[in-house]
Amino acid sequence: MTRLTRLTRLLAAGTAAALTAVLLVAPPAAEAAATRKTSFTPASRATITPGVMAYTAGAQCTTNFVFTDAVGGVYLGYSAHCAGRGEATDTDGCRTASLPLGTRVDFVRGGSVVSGGTRLGGGRLAYSSWLTQKRLGTRDAAACAYNDFALVKVDAADVGKVNPSVPFWGGPVGLDTEGTAAGDRVYTYGNSSLRAGVSALSPHTGISLGDDPADGGWSHPLYTVSPGIPGDSGSAFVSADGKAIGVLSTLGLAPLPASNNIGDLAKELAFAQANSGISGLQLVNGTEPFSPIL
Repeated sequence: MTRLTRLTRLLAAGTAAALTAVLLVAPPAAEAAATRKTSFTPASRATITPGVMAYTAGAQCTTNFVFTDAVGGVYLGYSAHCAGRGEATDTDGCRTASLPLGTRVDFVRGGSVVSGGTRLGGGRLAYSSWLTQKRLGTRDAAACAYNDFALVKVDAADVGKVNPSVPFWGGPVGLDTEGTAAGDRVYTYGNSSLRAGVSALSPHTGISLGDDPADGGWSHPLYTVSPGIPGDSGSAFVSADGKAIGVLSTLGLAPLPASNNIGDLAKELAFAQANSGISGLQLVNGTEPFSPIL
């Protein structure tokens, strides 16, 4: 497995065929309600949703789900490696350096900054599984490799722009805690700018290869029609019944070429709830019904 912090690094190295996986970060170009209920803008008017791009110190990723805390704070999830500072071969989140909490994150939709940039607002890195595992001295190899989850807190001035529904598909309708079996259908929405703005390529559907018994359920390998590409990292994955199941982390090149791996959201969220210091952290359900029709 190899980390991809810049697409050009991988191309220049000429080593793609030898790599087992790459983390999908590209260069620039609720199961239960929170203690305090947050009102969200209708999906038709929202500009900050799952699938919006998040730019962090020169790298881009795709956000996944919306979360809230006990006092009404609103967060978007993405991959911890999106704020990583390592090289292309650094995939161990327990060892790889990361940007600090409080780092500025800008939200971009359709090529335009909708929050942050030269404007006020945006978000700040509020939690990183990579930073937290290093702080705790985590030694579990599977967790270090696959617990790849971070939270960006949306500026209070921009909360009125947020809707928690996954674009195109709708949902989520809850948190999946059962993992996947081989052949299970999954749904995702990746919006990398490397697709040159072709939004029709953003919704994907795919098939799970089942839980990987070697990592204790932390990772789920799968194939999707139009695999995730750099910049899709962090994307939301939902199960066939609309539950939030995972977060896109890596692109597999061998032994399963063009496959992807998603981190198990139930495990990642439970770890964050126990160790982030964010009181009342919960996944938020979408306001739009889940509709698995392509």
